[in-house]
Amino acid sequence: MLLERIYDEDLAQASYLIGCQANGEAIVVDARRDIEVYRKIAAANGMKIVAVTETHIHADYLSGTRELAAATGAKVYVSGEGGKDWQYGFAGERLLDGDTITLGNITVEAMHTPGHTPEHLSFLITDGAFSDQPGFMLSGDFVFSGDLGRPDLLDEAAGGVDTRFDGARDLFVSLQKKFLTLPDYVQVYPGHGAGSACGKALGAIPSTTVGYERSFAWWGVYLEADDEAGFVEALLDGQPDAHAYFGRMKRQNRQGPAVMGERAALAELATEDVAAALAADEIGIVDTRHHSQVHAGTVAGALNIPAGKRAASYGAWAVDPETDKRPLVLLAPDSESATEMWDHLVRVGIDAVAGYVRTLDGLPSYRPETLAPADLAGFDAALLLDVRSKSEHAAGHIPGSVQLNAGRVLWHADSLPADGVIVSYCQTGARNSVAASALRRAGHRVVELEGSYAGWNSWNGRNTQNP
Repeated sequence: MLLERIYDEDLAQASYLIGCQANGEAIVVDARRDIEVYRKIAAANGMKIVAVTETHIHADYLSGTRELAAATGAKVYVSGEGGKDWQYGFAGERLLDGDTITLGNITVEAMHTPGHTPEHLSFLITDGAFSDQPGFMLSGDFVFSGDLGRPDLLDEAAGGVDTRFDGARDLFVSLQKKFLTLPDYVQVYPGHGAGSACGKALGAIPSTTVGYERSFAWWGVYLEADDEAGFVEALLDGQPDAHAYFGRMKRQNRQGPAVMGERAALAELATEDVAAALAADEIGIVDTRHHSQVHAGTVAGALNIPAGKRAASYGAWAVDPETDKRPLVLLAPDSESATEMWDHLVRVGIDAVAGYVRTLDGLPSYRPETLAPADLAGFDAALLLDVRSKSEHAAGHIPGSVQLNAGRVLWHADSLPADGVIVSYCQTGARNSVAASALRRAGHRVVELEGSYAGWNSWNGRNTQNP
């Protein structure tokens, strides 16, 4: 049996390719939309992807299940659990608790494990060439290394009202009647790692075991004592901010994400053509450089979405493709870099990318406004905006600031002043630059605090010690 974990550092998301080496058939679970990685792994191992499935209707990324099926001819399987309100809107065989998929010597058994979402499935994997009992579990957003999937995203991102309590109770039952009935030796492969907003304390370890979680996970004491009320309270306390784009992901993943098909290489565009399109407000520019370079000069109206391991996350904070249909032009040093950036963006449904430019020369220039910490006290701001998380703000913030996570600012315009200047900050500047550029594009005047909270804290400490 082949079991390959494909991990996306950007979204802290894991997908899996499981293949039978005897007959060359493989299944992919929880695929992302840039699918070439799965095709390469299958080809390198002489396998054909014949099935694709997913653990649940995802909120943090756009599923690649339909994309991969269209490219390979694989059969689609999705959950049929959760009741009528949680049925998928696209074709695929529905899996119920106990249903199986067979690939040569391998059996994939669906286990209904509600709590994170009502329809959630985990998958038990049996390598029939070795044993007649499951040895592996793909737990999706049910059990993580050291934590559990949060049960409040339906409230936070899908318009639910107080569903978190039923979800938390469902998780308690799923642990009690499903997870803890498995042998200790079963290896558990979760759908996310540290950094994901799908839980509050996910471990960075790529896998765990039933026995390890049973013995050491925080929730074990509540299960051992059969303390459902204590479990619910502990689980719901301190969950991180849910990003606003999660609602879009939920809707699109349930309906069925658009199939892109083979994407042609991005074309390098002439700056004079880009300048004309900008003047006509037909496109948007994405400046993919570090925020320190952006602050030295960028393009008027440009979004700062730094290239690298957080490009999808930052892109989803700054672009709402449901309301802004203008295609994007990327600033990138070469075609390979531009394509890699595009791969990250399509993971969150930002598909409309018209091409790239290597330079901003010849485009309308702009230098983002910044403010030194020493000048903050005397500055006439309509709002001092802290775009960090709730927990960061609670741990220490600039007096008078209002917290609104960078992943939510575009979707909470009613919380922002219609007139006047917004002074914004994060911890060191990267998230703030993303949020500030998005707000500027939406028409707000935003001044970024130099060095953000870390810079202010350092200045304030020196100023306090040496009045």
